[in-house]
Amino acid sequence: MLNNKTILVTGGTGSFGKAFTKYVLTHYDPKKIIIYSRDEFKQFLMQNEFSEYLPKLRFFIGDVRDKDRMKRAMEGVDYVIHAAALKQVPACEYNPAEAIKTNINGAQNVIDASLDCGVKKVVALSTDKAVNPVNLYGGTKLVSDKLFIAANAYAGTKDICFSIVRYGNVAGSRGSVIPKFHEMIKAGATKLTVTDYRMTRFWISLEEGVKLVIKALEESTGGETFISKIPSFKVTDLAQAMLPGCEMPEIGIYPGEKLHEIMVTVEDSLTTYEYEKHFIVYPQVRWNQRQTIIPGGKKVEEGFSYSSGNNTEWLSVEQIQERLKTLHFE
Repeated sequence: MLNNKTILVTGGTGSFGKAFTKYVLTHYDPKKIIIYSRDEFKQFLMQNEFSEYLPKLRFFIGDVRDKDRMKRAMEGVDYVIHAAALKQVPACEYNPAEAIKTNINGAQNVIDASLDCGVKKVVALSTDKAVNPVNLYGGTKLVSDKLFIAANAYAGTKDICFSIVRYGNVAGSRGSVIPKFHEMIKAGATKLTVTDYRMTRFWISLEEGVKLVIKALEESTGGETFISKIPSFKVTDLAQAMLPGCEMPEIGIYPGEKLHEIMVTVEDSLTTYEYEKHFIVYPQVRWNQRQTIIPGGKKVEEGFSYSSGNNTEWLSVEQIQERLKTLHFE
């Protein structure tokens, strides 16, 4: 599906953008991948890292806040992956207007530019924090999700659809618990502080996130939210996996933090279907005839929910240790 296609990735110099670009270039034969981002130094580093693929890469300096620049970058683009966002919870709390400009206004600019430039499919990256949000970052991503779902109402006769991929913190991503514990251990810590002993998280790798986005590109008809079935782990088990036998003082939950990563709410269950390796939350409103239920799924029971706390698949301490071996820390 991606062969001979032109793909644009907003926020393309981030962890996801680089992983997506590498995966597509090694498994498909795209016509071109456009990396759209604000930081020229990160683009310079990525050009060096991907030097063998440069004939198929283009680097556009631009901001999703700039609709005109987005439209210029999207000329001739088939697919758009929207990964750009302000993601750090404390930074968004302290700079709410900036978070709104990037995460909400930027999302609308991506939608408008895609509609105007003849893009065929748009997949936007979401987060568990957009589900029942308790912080501003989650609130902006909830609005962003709603904008991308409703964008299907404006497709008209255009051959375009918008969908969403939702997952939590990628294992080992900056600002998450694994690198935090890693830094504490490097500094000689004999204790690992845990905010709440009940806390759980999903485990998803970058490659699993990339594959879910590609599945959305292949299967989406408009308005779907794709969610992977992935294992959960207890944060206390993670601490024991990283520093066996350590003490784990409980220090209290941080502002804006949740006990569990929630992916499907009870309210979502009315339009959620379960597939072999993922769930899809379908929109409650359909705007065009192209939007259909993808075959192979089974509607979940009313009242169903899916979170890292009520998952049926859990990682043991030993399994966490094996997965930790696959991570690379900066």
